[in-house]
Amino acid sequence: MNTIFRKSMLSVAGLAFAGGVFAGPIAGQATAAPVDAKPVGVVQADKPDTAKLIPHGTQGKQSHIALNDEQTANVKAIIAATKKAGMPERAAVISIGTSLQESKLENLGHLGERNDHDSQGLFQQRPSSGWGTPEQITDPDYSTTAFLKGLKQVDGWQDMPLTVAAQTVQVSAYPDAYAQWEQQAADLVAQYWNS
Repeated sequence: MNTIFRKSMLSVAGLAFAGGVFAGPIAGQATAAPVDAKPVGVVQADKPDTAKLIPHGTQGKQSHIALNDEQTANVKAIIAATKKAGMPERAAVISIGTSLQESKLENLGHLGERNDHDSQGLFQQRPSSGWGTPEQITDPDYSTTAFLKGLKQVDGWQDMPLTVAAQTVQVSAYPDAYAQWEQQAADLVAQYWNS
């Protein structure tokens, strides 16, 4: 290629050798053989293993509700707090199942006369029981972290059915009610854990 012609083309195109960028082969060098390029597929992270999410299988009849955007955002907040706490997917299943039972994944404020004592938030935690202030327990990150802190104190929680682990932390008047949400909680963790 004519050197003068090449230099003029480079200056017209605004290309320069500065920064390691050049157009075409440098005069006197052999060109590289073409590479047989193949498209690279998108690698998607695997979903969590169902055996880890529900190690004991579900107990009893399972319930399911359709989630709105707020509830889905709360699922994602629970998963984020679980990851931040360094806990596994099973902890997120227990947390989400607990919140499904307690509030249907709605971050409930004080409901007046319809309130169960002073219970509020995703987990219906009570300020009077030491869970935190109303502002704290209606913050999804705080309330999940508080629940997980309680769960960590339960010896063997990883090997317990959801309803037993949840009841040990929550001390509910309806201890078996948590079991009905295990499948939906596991499905939600499988769907959102890696998103």
